[in-house]
Amino acid sequence: MAVIPVDLAGRSYEVRVGTGLLANVAEEAAPFLRKTRVPIVADANARQHWGEALARSLEAAGKEPRWYDVEPGEGSKSWDSLARLTDWLLSEGVERGDHVLALGGGVVGDLTGFACAILKRGCGFVQLPTTLLAQVDSSVGGKTAINTPAGKNLIGAFHQPSLVLADLDALSTLPPRELRAGYAEVLKYGVLGDAGFFEWLEGEGGNVVALQPEPLERAVANSVAAKARIVAEDERETSGARALLNLGHTFGHALEAETGFSDRLLHGEAVALGMVLAARYSARRGELSLDDAARVTRAVDAAGLPAEISALGLDCDGRKLADHMLHDKKMDAGTLPFILLRGIGEAWLARDVDMADIAAFLDEELQAH
Repeated sequence: MAVIPVDLAGRSYEVRVGTGLLANVAEEAAPFLRKTRVPIVADANARQHWGEALARSLEAAGKEPRWYDVEPGEGSKSWDSLARLTDWLLSEGVERGDHVLALGGGVVGDLTGFACAILKRGCGFVQLPTTLLAQVDSSVGGKTAINTPAGKNLIGAFHQPSLVLADLDALSTLPPRELRAGYAEVLKYGVLGDAGFFEWLEGEGGNVVALQPEPLERAVANSVAAKARIVAEDERETSGARALLNLGHTFGHALEAETGFSDRLLHGEAVALGMVLAARYSARRGELSLDDAARVTRAVDAAGLPAEISALGLDCDGRKLADHMLHDKKMDAGTLPFILLRGIGEAWLARDVDMADIAAFLDEELQAH
């Protein structure tokens, strides 16, 4: 098992990466289970696969699991879902010193984390991420949010978990498409800040997606450590360091908005295609070599992820996609910073991007390849 500390002033916590963690949750999370009743917010699919193992562990320790099911999908990150969940937590008598368990992917983690951030002005929670995307990205760092018609993750709070248990066994029950979507975030850490890790993934990425134990643990632990370093440096995304984690997301969120935040394009798929677009746009500006842009494209394509925007069959132009970006929460004084590349492993924050040029670039991509 790998243990990665997330070092924050007065609020440090551990991310544990290994196998058998869910089946041993009562022992792993013992310091945070102070009452007999343990509230668990669970993705319905995750509960089907792992609920029994959690219940056995908790009941053997004299605990009573109390379940709240969340329907899978981004549609559950809504005001209505938040209201229903907070009402349930209050009916369960959750207090500020209590901890709620969040079992599932990024949707459950975001919804539960935000509910815990606002419940009685803040109670604790433990992340039990069951998707690769959640294990390497959304469960670590304290960003919690819901979606609105105006855009994705626009209502939320920074609220750090007390513990993250990333059980690699849980990945065996993921549909292949979701596993590949999570791999996009693994690849992102190499592209944005670790050329050596990216090169390793070029050779071992297939084994990671095939859930080979040693490559999988290395990939997850390395990704979590990379995120932990950035979060420790810039917890609330004020210095620019944490903004680098948004590589691929500005383009990706626009694509998600155009496809209605639906299963037509999963978040990880959008990030993967967004990284390709960020690399190609960086090359268009003369800041990244065409060879490096092609390496990013090949790595995304080799993982079975979308690497061409034209393949999505969108009925829009570049201007409409660029307009979606204007709702991005990173907008600052009317300008939108973009995460671009100067090389593999060398991302940077550009504040001089012309949105008309972005629209023209996207028009070219929509018609090309």
